[in-house]
Amino acid sequence: MNTIEGSLNGQGLTIGIVISRFNQHITQKLLEGANATLLSHGVNEADITVVFVPGAFEIPVLASHLAYSSNYDGLICLGAVVKGETDHYEYVASQTSKGILDVSVESGIPVAFGVLTTLDMDQAFARSGGDKGNIGSSCAETVIETINTIRNL
Repeated sequence: MNTIEGSLNGQGLTIGIVISRFNQHITQKLLEGANATLLSHGVNEADITVVFVPGAFEIPVLASHLAYSSNYDGLICLGAVVKGETDHYEYVASQTSKGILDVSVESGIPVAFGVLTTLDMDQAFARSGGDKGNIGSSCAETVIETINTIRNL
């Protein structure tokens, strides 16, 4: 049996981060977690590009442009969609996640999904550096490992 795995060595990798400004008090913490983790695994700060978009719904189109630019080994998508009193949450959350998945599958570029979809702000805070960790940090490790796994195929 052959086993193929990726490492968490980020040296020489170029990473694009697409981040929503909406709920910026949450998304900024996700960005801080992602950036710190990328740097701690050897990604050079000059090799990290951050692109801001108005809301989560705009993340997939910008991720697509980055993926097809051939300038990035992998992408991280960060946002925070918090349920409100209308059905808007369901549409934004489902279409954003599908759009991000489509970018990854169609481009062949690893794209880590770091868009929080929570029922309330407390859950969002808990997952952006609170007692549930930082999804931005987890996404940074995910994208590094996935890039390296693909390279080891």
